[in-house]
Amino acid sequence: MRVLIMGLPGAGKTTLAQALKPALEAEGYTVAWFNADVIREKYNDWDFSESGRVRQAQRMREAADGEVCDFVLCDFVCPLLTMRLVFDAHFVIWADTIDAGRFADTNTMFNPPQNWDVRMTSQNTEQWLPVILEQLVYSYKHQIVQELTHPNND
Repeated sequence: MRVLIMGLPGAGKTTLAQALKPALEAEGYTVAWFNADVIREKYNDWDFSESGRVRQAQRMREAADGEVCDFVLCDFVCPLLTMRLVFDAHFVIWADTIDAGRFADTNTMFNPPQNWDVRMTSQNTEQWLPVILEQLVYSYKHQIVQELTHPNND
């Protein structure tokens, strides 16, 4: 299951991913985690133009799709609808915890999502972790049931 943890720089995406991965593993799930900065560094691609950002979303999607596990957590800003469509998350966590990040260009282009599964409104990871775990695991189990009962409905 591709999980997008999105929001402005400094909103708490990486902090959440760092807490969510071991929490899911403690429940017996297999989890991979990709951070946008690590992926950018791997490709040495620091292009933050619109096309560079879409390319980054494609790389995050490819990284996620290359994993065989229950959950693939991907934390990146994902400011554009185009990026979110390219990434095509199964579950979206929007870290809506700050009004502006540290990069003016990102603030300007950030298009808040219209659809999400969890909208974090504070940077209190301890408060949000149980809420996210419950909804994420429920969504995962529901997805498995759907795949088992309707195997040809992609």
